[in-house]
Amino acid sequence: MTTTEAGATAPSEHTDGAEHVTHGYHKQKDEHLKRLRRIEGQIRGLQRMVDEDTYCIDILTQVSASTKALQSFALQLLEEHLRHCVADAALAGGNQIDEKVDEATKAIGRLLRT
Repeated sequence: MTTTEAGATAPSEHTDGAEHVTHGYHKQKDEHLKRLRRIEGQIRGLQRMVDEDTYCIDILTQVSASTKALQSFALQLLEEHLRHCVADAALAGGNQIDEKVDEATKAIGRLLRT
């Protein structure tokens, strides 16, 4: 584990969760969990709509809303990753910045494919 100039701790490489690391979303964790519970409710609503034989277009409208909610959440999480994790790697120097930028680029690619 390394300490950046900003005082944040970051692992020297991506870990499987064995080390405790403060992630970029940490300060917004409660808000994120609340948002994810709301999205979970939307998904349960979709299940209920199918179970109740709701009209197809109405279900598709709800699918679209749920998809947009997840995309919005992902975008906010990505922004927090860039501001925290990538910025900390830049301050730490070495090849950490390249690794974090590559990691973020791959994540963006996955988001664009969905």
